[in-house]
Amino acid sequence: MGSAKNKSSASRKARIEEMRRAEQARERRNRILTIAASAVIVAGLVVGGVVLVQSQSDDSDTASDTKTTGHFVTGKDGVKSWSTKLSQTHVAGDVKYPMNPPVGGDHNKAWMNCNGDVYTKALNNVNAVHSLEHGAVWVTYNSNASDADVKALAEKVKKTPYSLMSPVEDQKDPIMLSAWGKQRTVTSASDPNVDKFFEEFVQGEQTPEKGAVCTGGLSE
Repeated sequence: MGSAKNKSSASRKARIEEMRRAEQARERRNRILTIAASAVIVAGLVVGGVVLVQSQSDDSDTASDTKTTGHFVTGKDGVKSWSTKLSQTHVAGDVKYPMNPPVGGDHNKAWMNCNGDVYTKALNNVNAVHSLEHGAVWVTYNSNASDADVKALAEKVKKTPYSLMSPVEDQKDPIMLSAWGKQRTVTSASDPNVDKFFEEFVQGEQTPEKGAVCTGGLSE
């Protein structure tokens, strides 16, 4: 009788232990499922956030042209500085800049390649301004500039990363140099102010996005 009772007790303990192990196993599975579900939720939130940010970015791309306010202030060194902070919003359409060539403001999200690139045709201002944002110096000229000066400036640009060159026929002076928020006129390719401007403003302190690339953009 006692033996039968002992066997029954042992069997019950065994079943209880088996049930305990089964319960622990279920708890482990539930924890795993909970963690997995949480990961999926977090991933969904991250993706949703990225989509929202992209949507907001796309909205800014379709923004209408904005007006840049301010004026040039000429320093003792002859360099003109724009008097107000220039906006940096990406827009899809054209921008009416208050200076020519423009030295900053809203612009297209695609920049012109400015790794010593020399263009023989006029550029879209909205793309060239993006190059200035990356720290490039933009050399521009019109038909009043001599062929010799154009050739000499082109050679300088080709040797200078973070620079580009193109014609701007309706600019005021034959040869002009521009950087983000900065501009000056030079008399010729041999004008010592050319080197000074390059030295100060190629990836200079005025650059909003210093270190941003000048390749991988538009080439024409």
